[in-house]
Amino acid sequence: MPDSLDPDAALMLRVKQGDTEAFTALVEKYKQPVMNLAYRTLRDSTEAEDLAQNVFVQAWKSASRYEPTAKFSTWIFTIARNLCLNEIRRRTRHPAESLDQARDDNPEQPLFQVEDRRLASTPDQMLRGELENKVDEAIAALPENQRIALALCREDELSYEQIAEVLDCSLSATKSLIHRARETLKQKLKPYLETGDWPVEK
Repeated sequence: MPDSLDPDAALMLRVKQGDTEAFTALVEKYKQPVMNLAYRTLRDSTEAEDLAQNVFVQAWKSASRYEPTAKFSTWIFTIARNLCLNEIRRRTRHPAESLDQARDDNPEQPLFQVEDRRLASTPDQMLRGELENKVDEAIAALPENQRIALALCREDELSYEQIAEVLDCSLSATKSLIHRARETLKQKLKPYLETGDWPVEK
């Protein structure tokens, strides 16, 4: 066990002994970051909530086998990443079953954790809502590894080294994934920001 134990890992060791209050504390701290990651990856708020619940169910079930070999945040985000990948692959196999279809049918559906833009009355609010939808659309078009890397990069809890652990790849590969994702988004959004036009995929 490391000399300086991560406080959250210490809480998880208490969970390992059956301490439900320690588990509640971890859920309260990480439920929103985990849900944010799930939403940024899946683009569906309902599925993000369900997946976040499954992450903590798995964490509870795995408590007896937990060992603090890394920071708790790395461990919990690795579970979230694996479940996100499973969901992406399930969608690929069964696209008609995905709740994401509802968003495709209703492109004006507001972003998760963002006020309902359909109720906005000022032009500035409408433009901000439209831009966020375009950013969301561009992120969704990224390859899954870039999308997850970028989503993890937006979590203050995680360093590049930890993101590399979650993604199970080298530090240089992780930085490259994030760089490519940002460059792709920049190029995709540039014409929209300059002219208001959105490129049509051929």
